[in-house]
Amino acid sequence: MSLTPYSGAWTKSEAAHLLRRTLFGPTHAQVTAVSQLTMADAVNQLLNIETVNPPVAFDAGETIVSPGSTWVNAVYPSNPVANQACEVARLKSLSYWLMYNINSQGMSINQKMMFFWQNHFGVALSSDARAAYTYFELLRTCCLGNFKQLIKDVTLDPSMLLFLNGNTNSVQAPNENYSRELLELFTIGKGDQIAAGDYSTYTEQDVSSGAKILTGYVVQGLRSATLTAAQTLYLAPLHDTSSKQLSYHFNNAVIANNGAQEYSDYIDVIFSQDQVAHFICTKLYRYFVNYDITNAVETLIIPELAQTLINNNYDIQPVLFELLTSDHFYDVALRGTIIRSPLETVFTMLNSTETIPNVNLTTNANIYMTIYYANQNMGLDYAAPPSVAGWTSYYQLPSFSRLWVNSTTIKFRFDMGQGLLFFGIPINGYFLKINTLNFLNNLSIPSDADAVIYDMCELFIPKALEASEHVGLVNVLTNFLPTFEWTLQYNDYLANPGNASFSDPVRQRVELVMDRIFKMPQFQMI
Repeated sequence: MSLTPYSGAWTKSEAAHLLRRTLFGPTHAQVTAVSQLTMADAVNQLLNIETVNPPVAFDAGETIVSPGSTWVNAVYPSNPVANQACEVARLKSLSYWLMYNINSQGMSINQKMMFFWQNHFGVALSSDARAAYTYFELLRTCCLGNFKQLIKDVTLDPSMLLFLNGNTNSVQAPNENYSRELLELFTIGKGDQIAAGDYSTYTEQDVSSGAKILTGYVVQGLRSATLTAAQTLYLAPLHDTSSKQLSYHFNNAVIANNGAQEYSDYIDVIFSQDQVAHFICTKLYRYFVNYDITNAVETLIIPELAQTLINNNYDIQPVLFELLTSDHFYDVALRGTIIRSPLETVFTMLNSTETIPNVNLTTNANIYMTIYYANQNMGLDYAAPPSVAGWTSYYQLPSFSRLWVNSTTIKFRFDMGQGLLFFGIPINGYFLKINTLNFLNNLSIPSDADAVIYDMCELFIPKALEASEHVGLVNVLTNFLPTFEWTLQYNDYLANPGNASFSDPVRQRVELVMDRIFKMPQFQMI
């Protein structure tokens, strides 16, 4: 077992596996296009940052900017009631923006990696939507960049300072919240406790010294009627100017007073330990490959990824390229080993069928708000992780991603699929519904029942079905008639455009097949 480049056949099966793991639901056209590239070209194409427009106002509570304009650099109303209403409106807009961006993903790992970092840092929305937007944009634009620099940027980000009380950390009243999580959850990780206050990778002394190092930062301009952004300021009188002694885990380093740059010196010392690379590469492996870290993976795969990260000065992109082009990543035994998150479930239903709302600003926004709430019901509130550790499905031994599914959340998954297929989800008089005929028409050979099922399963199912399962889906599509009857039925539909007596039977059969697929255990996996 190693990370040697994959050299096997490059088919739609491998292309679909790559895209299921790196996108929130690929389309048939994307799978086909990627299968016609080389593997290296396909992965390189994925490793890019998309251009995204900022969120825009749509709610009546927004009284500073007009509908359709962005508020990310706008002041707040001075009146307290209007100020609060404006904040609520902007948080709605931000939720709309988050969902819209996933629904509008291109051939890019951008949204998948942005969510990786949102889970990694676990930051809930701050008390200023502008600050929350700035934080999310930091994660999005830097998701493939330098891990060390990202840690430095997040450390001073207003949302993080507010979330873990860094803005109240001063020489007069040190606060250890951020300094503890910086070590335990964000960089080096907490190992086994080997002595009182010693966690194998750091000690309580490091937490205490780290808190002193990080003193002196405050946030100003929250929901200000005069300032157009929440800002981080360094105030020298609040900073602890003493020398800070670290533990033997960091070679007993002493961090001398360096004012506003002292935090950067400290992070450099943390990153001098190879365990940082091992820690973050383990999380990347669990996110993209398999939550189960076997002894072989622990001793052969993770160290190789970590060394690549170190050799590239902690740039993330080379690590992802090595992982996503490796023989190990394409191992058939590792396909279908991760249960889809709510985001992966909902947006596979939407994105793979090219279901993108296009009504008007207010209706579109409310559609995406509804999608946001649907994910909440399934256990994933994007802007409010349950704790600073993120979602339990990414770290809780031994269940990991199995925690996404229980008797309540599986019903929400099934209901979402049925709503999108049969009834439409009502919003402002509009019904959000998958256009199954459009989806069918874009498959490789829509008139061939077997080809239709193969194409659908390629998108939605991580491994080839048993022959009996394939036949079962074909029978649903053809209503147990010979497959040539489907060919005749589809061709009649094509020959009579706009005639519901021909299109409805075709649409209904496809809806039944997709409903069956969305309820299959295999669909819950990627």
